[in-house]
Amino acid sequence: MAIDSGAASAKHTAGQEWCEAHSAAGALADRAAPGLRIPADLESLDLVARFVLELGRSGRLSSSETYRLRLAADELATNIVMHGYRGAPGAICVDGGFAADRVWVRFTDDAPAFDPRGGMKAPDLEVPLARRAVGGLGVFLALTAVDRFDYELVAGRNVSTLTIRRGHHG
Repeated sequence: MAIDSGAASAKHTAGQEWCEAHSAAGALADRAAPGLRIPADLESLDLVARFVLELGRSGRLSSSETYRLRLAADELATNIVMHGYRGAPGAICVDGGFAADRVWVRFTDDAPAFDPRGGMKAPDLEVPLARRAVGGLGVFLALTAVDRFDYELVAGRNVSTLTIRRGHHG
């Protein structure tokens, strides 16, 4: 059993301040959706889905565009929980917004640095399912579902942004 020295609480407080200071402002959006800070656990993923659905509605995405953004957001959030934090306590900041031509969702977390594009490659569809390596397909599907994916490591935090261009059928 670990003893909490208070460092984790301080880290979450600093993370909340960082989320608020870097929420959906600036050049990415004409309009911003109020962001949220959620625990990095599977039970919180429904909050991400609801956030993306509302953002898609507010940003006037088609049902297909909203589906693509939700697919990518669900996969990215799940990977942060399962592979980033690996069951350790943590938080994910989710914010987003929209401009005339696009809608975007941004995830910020304190898990170990990880750019999802690093090991991503298209699956070899010629290899039978039973012989394919496990993993990677979800990230491939998520990042190819959106029109743009950006990753940065900012002040030790992962910042991943998913963007759908409105009316773009890439």
